Amino acid sequence: MTSKIDSFPGREIVIKGKKFLYFGGTAYFGTQTDREFQNIFITNIKKYGTGYGASRKSNVQLSIYREAENYLSNWVGCEDCATLSSGYLAGQLICNLFSSKQYRLFYTPNSHSALYQTNIKPYITYSALNIALRDHLASNTDVIPVILLDSIDFSGYNYPQFQGLTSLPLDKCILVADDSHGIGQIGPENSGVFQILARLKPLDLLICCSLGKALGIDAGAIFGTSTRIKEVLKTDFYAGASPASPASMATLIQAEEIYKSKKGILDFNMVLFLNELNDQKKFTYIEGFPVFGYSDPELTKFLLNNSIIVTDFNYPSEDASLKSRIVLTASHAEEDIKKLTSLINSFYDKELN
Repeated sequence: MTSKIDSFPGREIVIKGKKFLYFGGTAYFGTQTDREFQNIFITNIKKYGTGYGASRKSNVQLSIYREAENYLSNWVGCEDCATLSSGYLAGQLICNLFSSKQYRLFYTPNSHSALYQTNIKPYITYSALNIALRDHLASNTDVIPVILLDSIDFSGYNYPQFQGLTSLPLDKCILVADDSHGIGQIGPENSGVFQILARLKPLDLLICCSLGKALGIDAGAIFGTSTRIKEVLKTDFYAGASPASPASMATLIQAEEIYKSKKGILDFNMVLFLNELNDQKKFTYIEGFPVFGYSDPELTKFLLNNSIIVTDFNYPSEDASLKSRIVLTASHAEEDIKKLTSLINSFYDKELN
């Protein structure tokens, strides 16, 4: 069911005058509807305006961008960072960066469409990818392999152990990871996977991401070495794109304590959800990540009939498989979680009877 709504989907949404609890989307911290966060953002809009359409290469430049990029790179644990207006743009810029004959792109299973610019197909398994990489390296010594993946692919095969990567010849490969779902939630100081993947010692490492999910900021970012980020900044792709709003960049820095608080609430909600379930095995999930997948369309209908809407659509295209997921956020109250789990328990109890 596709529904049109007139306001941001927080813990509740209203459809044709009826209220539903909402367990979908990607607003993991719920900052988009948090009053304290909004007040910080509004104050910054008054200072910086609602948007900034000039190129970052302009002869007049706002200092808040470099302040935010220094803040982000220190947090993530890398040498440098570049911000853009969206995570998709960040992914596309990296694809463009490695589009020359000097590189060849290799896509891992379940990699996100933001990392694609061609019709190259992802490898179905990491074993097939491993074979292809080693064959390539044996016969193409002048062409550097670039491995592209999602840090969280919802199968649990990447984060937290990254088992598939450990078998690959990473010391001869550039590694690019989309960490849109991870940054703010996982890794050291909730800074994402950069430091985790750096321990695998790839030839080079770049992380791209949206800052619009957990962090609630309409912007994208690329993390890497100073040398690689300078290369990014020299591209026409970067120069020709308008940046994220400066108010967003300032809010990102100033909302650090809010993010920490929201992460604590979300962690509590995840523990509560799992503890209240009678059978956790009905769901696929990654420990410490607030998304719980399932494959029974009847559960979706049952929840809808009881005024609960979850994520349930074909993604990334109509031809793709149905994605059915329960998404917990920091905006959910304890009674919301208990109502959800009570309904899930009753649904599966009926199946047994």
